[in-house]
Amino acid sequence: MRGEPIKVPKSTAKAGGVTAPVRTPTPSIAARGWRDYALLLALACCWSSTYPLTKIGLGSIPPLTFISARSLIAALFLLVILRIRGLRIPTDAKAWKLFAFQQTINSTIPFLVITWAQQYVAAAPTVVLASTTPIFAFLITWAITRHEPATLLKLTGAILGLAGTAVIIGLDALSGLGSEIYAEMAILLATISFACATIFGLRLSDYDPMVVAAGSLLFGGFVLLPAAIVVEHPWTLHPTPQALAAVTTMGIFSSAIGLMLFYMCLSRLGTLTTNAQGYLRIPIGVGLSVVLLGEAVPSNLALGLVLVMAGVAAMTVPGDRYKLALKWLRARLRGL
Repeated sequence: MRGEPIKVPKSTAKAGGVTAPVRTPTPSIAARGWRDYALLLALACCWSSTYPLTKIGLGSIPPLTFISARSLIAALFLLVILRIRGLRIPTDAKAWKLFAFQQTINSTIPFLVITWAQQYVAAAPTVVLASTTPIFAFLITWAITRHEPATLLKLTGAILGLAGTAVIIGLDALSGLGSEIYAEMAILLATISFACATIFGLRLSDYDPMVVAAGSLLFGGFVLLPAAIVVEHPWTLHPTPQALAAVTTMGIFSSAIGLMLFYMCLSRLGTLTTNAQGYLRIPIGVGLSVVLLGEAVPSNLALGLVLVMAGVAAMTVPGDRYKLALKWLRARLRGL
């Protein structure tokens, strides 16, 4: 049951490092502290940078090469950190099957699908459609897996967050929905894949988050490398310094640190709460786009931010604390 301690055998040291997974017990909902939510905010900051950095990088580096390069840079970075920590990636087939499947449904397939779909769907409706992941995660959890409580409050939060995303991007973005139905359905299928990845990722909780991130990124980078070599001939490219800085920064922060934080949040907060970071990424990503790319501030940013924060609060605040807050608010209102 969610919230109960996970019994994990202790690691044993071997020459060259530690091979056994190192994990701490999963805290119960009541044990959640500000550090857990700080991790969620840090994850949102890492992944929100993908919007402006991708736009900078793709200016002179084609998609397959860009995705493969950032994955391999991220994997190399994590492998160095693992070496310093005295850990190494497992070599057994079972672990690599888990890493490969997780990377496929969490990155490789959805990223390629969305990249294809963006040829036909504008950026604004793409962001709105891609923000439906928390809703699909809720529905899968409620109807199929039932691995954690799927409360009405969390569903309300997911809907509020989606509404806030639509407001920030611009309600006029919704007017174009339906014009490219097949591409839009492809984006929705990609978001379902993201939702499934957050649930499947719980099976990797016996491994250190950095080990999972390194193994997944290493697989993802190498699986796309042959296609990048055949299709895009990366040795003929002349990337700008800005593009090289973007792919390196994205590899270290968005991919390496971001994916590690993702698995830490899954083990500490569960799938539904972890998915709340998807809404936090929108206002943070907009802010970075304004600072890094000089884009205009959306006129509805304030209203959208209020809706997003309300949605994130509903998805992350434990039910017992929410009830206490409501009682406190009602008592204050009666006293007026």
